Amino acid sequence: MDIVIGAEGRPEAVAAAHEAAWRRFEPLLDELVAELPALRLPVSGPCPLRGAVARRMWYACQPHSGVFITPMAAVAGAVAQELIASYERPGIERAWVNNGGDIALHLTPGQAVRVGLYADLRRLDARELRRGLTTDEQFDISCDMPVRGVATSGWRGRSFSLGIADSVTVLARTAAEADAAATMIANEVNVGHPGIVRRPACQLKDDSDLGDMLVTVHVPRLEPQAVEEALQTGLARAHELREAGLIWFCLLVCQGRVAHTGELGPALDIDGAGDLSLPICRQEHLSERRHP
Repeated sequence: MDIVIGAEGRPEAVAAAHEAAWRRFEPLLDELVAELPALRLPVSGPCPLRGAVARRMWYACQPHSGVFITPMAAVAGAVAQELIASYERPGIERAWVNNGGDIALHLTPGQAVRVGLYADLRRLDARELRRGLTTDEQFDISCDMPVRGVATSGWRGRSFSLGIADSVTVLARTAAEADAAATMIANEVNVGHPGIVRRPACQLKDDSDLGDMLVTVHVPRLEPQAVEEALQTGLARAHELREAGLIWFCLLVCQGRVAHTGELGPALDIDGAGDLSLPICRQEHLSERRHP
């Protein structure tokens, strides 16, 4: 796990919080590995897990258990959420824990963060990195918003996806809930097309929790109507989750086209679904798609 952490506040409080986060981080991987067989099983029945992070993963995924989902769908967000607790102390004004693009936030009254979205890493090149990375869109998240977690999923990420979305970004109450929801919505961004290549997950990673389920490994350039069909399928699932109170906002991107669940007021300005011609803004904190 590679974690990027930022915190602002009194220097002594920030130093103490960093030390506490490091102490909590050190045993985390061993704790999860100890329960890995159960974490790879589909969520059903009563929670069988013991560890705090493992149980958080399970409960974040439980609302989606009507279809196949294992607690691993929320692992990155659950870890980020565990670590952000170290910063919820006097003297810390705001903090963020970014676990491969899945982000947990701590905000005190009057504080906000800006999270940038880079929708398609195929466009990234060395020249842009030298100039300074810019984002396709940005989310301003303030303390008074019911959002403390941001997560992004898609078929190009480091985790497997059943769908064809380049990115699905979810804002939710917690990072674990955002992680699970982004995974499920991204799976729904799908369409039948002979050029889409899928392979059993176990052939790509022998210990994958998805077993022999087919995951996306290649998506050709699709006709606009096919892209729109895929986006609308994913958007319908996102609206269901929003109506159930499981997410606050979702932005879906596929081959330059975008759909979303509703406006974020001044925090986000997108003119409905259509071409991804979003304003380019320099980021303050970047939420990358989940790549190594």
